[in-house]
Amino acid sequence: MDALAGLLDGPRARGAFLMRSVFDPPWSVRIQDHAPLTLVTMLRGTAWVVPDQGAPVPLRPGDVSIIRGPEPYTIADDPATAPRAVIHPGEHSTTPTGDELCQVMDLGIRTWGERADGMAVLLSGTYQLEGEVSQRLLRVLPHLLVLPAGALDSPLIPLLSDEMTKDEPGQDVVLDRLLDLLLIAVLRAWFSRPEAATPAWYRAHGDPVVGRALRLLHDHPAKPWTVAALAAGTGTSRAVLARRFTELVGEPPMAYLTNWRLALAADLLREPDATVGAVARQVGYSSSFALSAAFKRVRGLSPTEHRQAVGSPDLTPVG
Repeated sequence: MDALAGLLDGPRARGAFLMRSVFDPPWSVRIQDHAPLTLVTMLRGTAWVVPDQGAPVPLRPGDVSIIRGPEPYTIADDPATAPRAVIHPGEHSTTPTGDELCQVMDLGIRTWGERADGMAVLLSGTYQLEGEVSQRLLRVLPHLLVLPAGALDSPLIPLLSDEMTKDEPGQDVVLDRLLDLLLIAVLRAWFSRPEAATPAWYRAHGDPVVGRALRLLHDHPAKPWTVAALAAGTGTSRAVLARRFTELVGEPPMAYLTNWRLALAADLLREPDATVGAVARQVGYSSSFALSAAFKRVRGLSPTEHRQAVGSPDLTPVG
């Protein structure tokens, strides 16, 4: 597993909300569903993404936009068009005055809008990301990015659009996986562009030594790593690995490992039947006390306090 794959393992779609929206101008939809990540692409026609803060951004046919929430935004045929519909949490839609729209604008399987052959068609896929690993990905993305149509050489958009109109056994799983593949393709294309603030860990993946070290840490976080053991795994010396890793990633290898382990632990602690001891062993700590001490030192709160903060039941610190 490389660094990008490790981070994307968190936002893997499970029952993601996918929809084809069809409109005739003038149209405008206010999105306030609090979703952490939404992918939107224009299948036909043009649109504007209008954030509450910042300038409107155009979407042309084939463009793909990733919008990082939970802040609300508007998608419209023109930035000046007032919203005609509002999308709330739980895939609930109303007029701006609160009248129900879900049934009124239902056009069939995963299709919503005014008429089936409208001038503008947009495809959207919404992720609900709650984990610490997911947050590591979200933090490196701008609030709004647009990948031009020509920058993505992939058959995934027409394939996803076609599959969205089907209602066959296992269809939700098929759509989730296609959405995952499209997100990965868009992120890889975006990170290769000069305007992208590419994170250090992504650039470092291309280094033959540091990239190998990152894959080892992501694949085997529970191993008793030392700089010497990691250097042996990459075929270089301790000094060379420590220097190159710090230069390319921005922190020493053991500091990176600690942060990665604690991010994984924070996700695992959300599980209602997890114990601190069991989680500790999964991420490379010898005991619940060792994990608790690291959690408190780095994050400023204990595993139990973290779990209470994210709304999970209390847990007993035993193995």
